[in-house]
Amino acid sequence: MKYKRVVIKLGGETLSRSNQFGIDTEKAKELALKIKDVHDTGSQVLIVMGAGNIWRGARGQSKGMDRSTADEIGILATIMNCLALEDALKKIGVVVRLHTSIAMKPIAEPYTRLRAVYQLNKGYVVIVGGGTGHPYFTTDTAAALRAVEIKADALIKATKVDGVYNEDPIKNPNAKKIEKISYIEYLDKKIGVLDNTAITLCMNNNLPILVIGLSEKDGLKRVVTGEKIGSIISK
Repeated sequence: MKYKRVVIKLGGETLSRSNQFGIDTEKAKELALKIKDVHDTGSQVLIVMGAGNIWRGARGQSKGMDRSTADEIGILATIMNCLALEDALKKIGVVVRLHTSIAMKPIAEPYTRLRAVYQLNKGYVVIVGGGTGHPYFTTDTAAALRAVEIKADALIKATKVDGVYNEDPIKNPNAKKIEKISYIEYLDKKIGVLDNTAITLCMNNNLPILVIGLSEKDGLKRVVTGEKIGSIISK
């Protein structure tokens, strides 16, 4: 096994069906089974969720909403997604602990690095909701931050696209896949799969980022065990 401890960043869309909003319980179950496959390899797993299936702060801003307020709504939306994923994991027998970056004690325990590491070492899957707990930071940055804090071996970004491309492959079917790219080149090309703050944080801490398509068969399990799929952003 190549990666013994990983942070997996999942977009909120992974909990909804194509072109739909909200949480679909069947999609949550499918996602939970993929995570269980990774956990069953013996790898320690911490998950950070996005909220695009419920709310996008940029949409609120475009309608005149204050940026901080729009982002705070997104912070709460990520926790809703985390609760759905926690429930799905428990139903298939995975021991899971939910943390939140803002205090919500009746729902989850407040995130602390030492507590999360302790639980990972006990063999639990740890989910952290609420992003960084602050506006102006994306959930990609939150995932990078948690990965650095817990000394993960890699940050895995599981998306709708099966890697990093020189252009948006949805808009341009002739876009070329880039299997390996340095942090600096990624920033120079303004690729945008992850935001610049997340990339810079990983670069400063020499943390590799693996970008894979979540729909790829056993993709999460295969990349954790060292198979070269998707793209890698590294030194």
